[in-house]
Amino acid sequence: MTYQPIEPTGAAYSQAYAVSGPKRFVFVSGQVPEDERGYIPDTFREQCFLTWQNIETRLKNAGMTLRNIVKITIFLAGRQYRNENFDVRNEVLGNHQPAMTIVIAGIYDDQWLLEIEVVAAD
Repeated sequence: MTYQPIEPTGAAYSQAYAVSGPKRFVFVSGQVPEDERGYIPDTFREQCFLTWQNIETRLKNAGMTLRNIVKITIFLAGRQYRNENFDVRNEVLGNHQPAMTIVIAGIYDDQWLLEIEVVAAD
């Protein structure tokens, strides 16, 4: 299988992302900044890292890694979180630049400052 970023933006995402020959896709439901004990961090940065950790766990359980992500949808509770979201996403994904959409939206629980869903392929 091959992955091909199409028109990478240099801002941690590509305008499109081609996948040739996938055997399967995994659709990860929106992950939130809450651990299995119900703990929710106070800061956006901590919430963002925990959300990515939850995504990584779901992918690992499916036999995949973050490098298998081909599409990300990020829901932010406010525009003020854009820069921190960008910084954390870059730390987590490095030079991996799948297709991405960011939406500013009311989040289901007022304590959650973001929610992230992904599509992965292998």
